[in-house]
Amino acid sequence: MATRSLSHVLGVSDSISGRAWLWRGGTMDLAGDTAGSHGLDHDILSQLLTTRGVAPDDVSRHANPTMREFLPDPSEFRDMDAAAERLAQAVLGREKVTIYGDYDVDGATSAALMIELLRELGLDANYYIPDRLLEGYGPSGEALVKLAENGSSLIVTVDCGAMAHEALTMARDAGVDVIVVDHHKCAAELPPTAALVNPNRLDENDLAASHGHLAAVGVAFLLGIALVRALRPHGYFDDRKEPNLMGLLDLVALGTVADVAALHGLNRAFVAQGLKILGRRERIGMAALMDASRLNRAPKASDLGFALGPRINAGGRIGESTLGVRLLTTRDPEEARAIAEQLSALNEERRAIEGEVQEAAEALLANQHNMAVHVLAGDGWHPGVIGIVAGRIKEKTGKPSIVIANDTDGTGKGSGRSISGVDLGAAIIAAREQGLLVAGGGHAMAAGLTIAAENLSAFTEFLDTRLARDVERARATQAMHLDLSLAPGGLTPDLVTTLDAAGPYGVGWPAPRVAVGPVRIVKADIVGKDHLRVIAAGDDGRSFKGIAFRAAETEMAQTLLHRSKGRRFHLAGRVKIDDWGPRPAAELHLEDAAFAD
Repeated sequence: MATRSLSHVLGVSDSISGRAWLWRGGTMDLAGDTAGSHGLDHDILSQLLTTRGVAPDDVSRHANPTMREFLPDPSEFRDMDAAAERLAQAVLGREKVTIYGDYDVDGATSAALMIELLRELGLDANYYIPDRLLEGYGPSGEALVKLAENGSSLIVTVDCGAMAHEALTMARDAGVDVIVVDHHKCAAELPPTAALVNPNRLDENDLAASHGHLAAVGVAFLLGIALVRALRPHGYFDDRKEPNLMGLLDLVALGTVADVAALHGLNRAFVAQGLKILGRRERIGMAALMDASRLNRAPKASDLGFALGPRINAGGRIGESTLGVRLLTTRDPEEARAIAEQLSALNEERRAIEGEVQEAAEALLANQHNMAVHVLAGDGWHPGVIGIVAGRIKEKTGKPSIVIANDTDGTGKGSGRSISGVDLGAAIIAAREQGLLVAGGGHAMAAGLTIAAENLSAFTEFLDTRLARDVERARATQAMHLDLSLAPGGLTPDLVTTLDAAGPYGVGWPAPRVAVGPVRIVKADIVGKDHLRVIAAGDDGRSFKGIAFRAAETEMAQTLLHRSKGRRFHLAGRVKIDDWGPRPAAELHLEDAAFAD
């Protein structure tokens, strides 16, 4: 292995897409090693971990992230013990409990986790999932009061409630206890509750606050631990088996990845261990969902975000909001199969709707090229897909983006996605406090809002002023960060296995990128609707396949398609296994290219 002094990988300071290629941390150039001969598995694994923030003396703990090593004492979190004791009293007294969840994957998995845990404890809890279109995000005061009137003495909100002051005041006045389990940003003044468990409370201690990256389902899991512990002194398990908390980690993994929570620390342990549970296919609804996704192997973290999660989300976006919870808690295989197939059909419908809204939103971009934050609003846009479209716009432009679906009543529902280094959730909360929004909240990378039409211009200007410097700073540091440089012969299935060992990967724990070159383009064409496919050959006589998804119209694709003759290139991207052929091969999921000479 050679170590280079240059900060730019392969000397690329300006790629075809206009990015510098920089080493993520230490340099690792394997270009001189041939496939299977470098023997550097340990070195690669150690460097992948250290360049993602792991201290050199802590590599072994992070190489195999276990619950034992990363799980904090739940009692460190404010109100955790109060929440656990109130739930314990409900279990002991066989109270009527309702779990009030959000309509996305994090909400569905959080609700399912609480329902399944209480079921194992002998208490059948009800659930309530609001309709995205009719009720919107967060607890409705009217719904909470109605649940109380129907006999619920305890309501647990999951993935919502941290900012629901008015609704929770109505619940308190109706005489029902509410426990809030959330992870969204909080204001200094908290709503009235029996307990509010949220690592992003402003009054949290340092250890609890360091877990602010948890999804709500992760917080719910910690509450589950605290609940079991609270029941022990009451002798509750003298004649019954304690619930299998580890068996709930499949739900935690799915909710964590689908909610794009940062995969470091405890979240990596959640997902790593949860994937093992998922691989056993023990949960009937999860097995049906994998079958509907045509996933016939053990799932990876990426499958949770791109195959399973979108199907659960489709129910809340354009279908029936309860489908996800019903699927994840059913004990009936036939019901599970039917719901999973329904969610798959809804997901296909969602894709078509999303494409229409994205096309309309992109048509508005020309008028906003100087804006730090894109705020795009339109009539007739389906509010169930605006978050996805905001993410697409963000990826296309490299700027935070908010997409708003205007309603006929003069308000609009909006969803935003941000870039690293720009706290969109805090800006949305500030805009609400300035009176520019009817409602709004979120976290650093994602936020939601309701806005009156007459405030749209002022809101757009507010965001541009508040975030312009942060966006400029974040974009100035945007580059292609790479972990390895190698010759084509180094692209092997064994290398993929080595790179996978430092996973699971996701937000905050990026999958490794490699640079390969120099190569000549043997063949380049478009496959599917707009995917670029290339066959590249190196000076070492080895060739490989590369594919760039949804990239047909990019400058990179056009260059490789039409201007590659007689030129050599460096290619950069992520290495994956292509198992379509007679034997597995490594292929490059292409993200960028640069001229090599």
